[in-house]
Amino acid sequence: MSGSVIWITGLSSAGKSTVARELVRLFQAAGVRPILLDGDELRAVLGIEGAYDIESRHRIAYIYARLCHRLAAQGHVVICATIALFHDVHAWNRANMPNYVEVFLEVPLVELQRRDSKGIYQAPSGEHETWGVGIAAEFPEQPDVWIANYGSTTAEAAAQAIFDRCSM
Repeated sequence: MSGSVIWITGLSSAGKSTVARELVRLFQAAGVRPILLDGDELRAVLGIEGAYDIESRHRIAYIYARLCHRLAAQGHVVICATIALFHDVHAWNRANMPNYVEVFLEVPLVELQRRDSKGIYQAPSGEHETWGVGIAAEFPEQPDVWIANYGSTTAEAAAQAIFDRCSM
C-alpha cells in the first residue's frame, strides 16, 4: 500500500482526536495499521512547552507536516489530528504529500465552549491565544472532506465518512 496522509483539522474541542481514534479503528478493522499523530501528544513527545503564539504555532504546524510527509513517503498511512489552521501549510501539504486528504471538522463556537475540557475558551482575554477567538483561523478553503461535527453527528459517523473518502 502506498503512503498517505489524512490531515484532520478544526478548532480546539472540535473532536479531532476522538474522530482520529475512530478512524484508526476503521483502518485496523480493514487490515491497515495507520500511524496516529495527535497534536497535543506530539507537543508532549517533542517537548514543546507553551509556544502558543502565532509564530510558534506556524513553525510547529510545519514540523507536523514534515513528519507526516516522511512517514507517508515510507509507505505509512498517517492520520494527523491538529489545529494547524494555516493556508500555506495546507498548500504545502497538498503539493508535497502523497495521497493527501484534508478533513475539516466544523463546530460552532457555542458548542466548542460547551465541550471545552481545557478551559481555553473561558480564559480571560489576552491570557491565552485561542484559535477562532484571539487568533483568526485560516480554515481550509477546499477540504476534501468537510464535516459538521456537532448535533447528531457522532465520532463514528464522522470517521466513517473520512474512511469512505480514503477508500475510493
